[in-house]
Amino acid sequence: MANPTPPPLDTRQTAAEDSETSPACVMTFNANDPSGAGGLTADISAIASAGAHALAVVTGSYVRDTAEIFDHIAFDEDVVTEQARTALEDMSVNAIKVGFVGSPEIVSAIAEIASDYSEVPLIAYMPNLAWWDEEAIDNYLDAFRELLLPQTTVLVGNHSSLWRWLLPDWAGEKSPVARDIAKAASAFGVPYTLVTGIPLPDQFIDNVLATPQAVLYSEKFERFEAVFAGAGDTLTAALSALLANGHNLQAATSEALTYLDHSLNAGFHPGMGNIVPDRLFWAQSEDDDAEPTNEEVADPDDTLRPLPPFDLPTHGTKH
Repeated sequence: MANPTPPPLDTRQTAAEDSETSPACVMTFNANDPSGAGGLTADISAIASAGAHALAVVTGSYVRDTAEIFDHIAFDEDVVTEQARTALEDMSVNAIKVGFVGSPEIVSAIAEIASDYSEVPLIAYMPNLAWWDEEAIDNYLDAFRELLLPQTTVLVGNHSSLWRWLLPDWAGEKSPVARDIAKAASAFGVPYTLVTGIPLPDQFIDNVLATPQAVLYSEKFERFEAVFAGAGDTLTAALSALLANGHNLQAATSEALTYLDHSLNAGFHPGMGNIVPDRLFWAQSEDDDAEPTNEEVADPDDTLRPLPPFDLPTHGTKH
């Protein structure tokens, strides 16, 4: 018997476009992380957890384990451009996330792509680059500051990393507050800055979304007595997905910080280094160790029975 002819491609595309349950798309530029701690692994799982679809553009690869980064190998910028533009010609994106991309040339290529999609919010994350060569750090930060910050909607980074980068000549007696850092970022065109890990007394840290004029949102968390890898990518990817799903900035920031807190709380130790956030904490059963009841014992005829429907949420977060 002949196989049935599939519907024409354009019919299937139209059906997909008309579906109300189609997730929003987020394009993320980041390095592959073979340890799974951060990089594209963090981006894809966090974006999926927040109910969006990740378009993952590989900019290079770390050489690392869960304890430290030993090296980074950057792709040619033309390879990065081809990946991104091919996907963008086929799919609409609702947000662009930029992590560590490895070279000034790739920063320039991403800036050129982003300029063609200026209506799409761009969320940029600046990690701690202390593991890298000093000259490479300076060249990378200069390119990021001059080429990508003018197109960035929200800049995300740890307080100490953003302070060293944007306020290297800070002379105040006290450390800069989030609004000081936001003001420095604003000088390069960034309207919103999310500053994380601001030290507070009594083992607490603050996370502040700010502009030069005001604090828009802040949330304090108790400091974990552990060292994590991949927290910044996790937060930024979740924030990007929530913005893509139509949340306003304050609500998206609150939800992304809560998601990160739960991911860290459920973190696990896959190797001999740092703890990795469990970005799929919401998928873990709360009673994995419970003995199955008689009703739960597998029936040999189960394979013949239709599976119950699995209802996917539209664009809401699953956690």
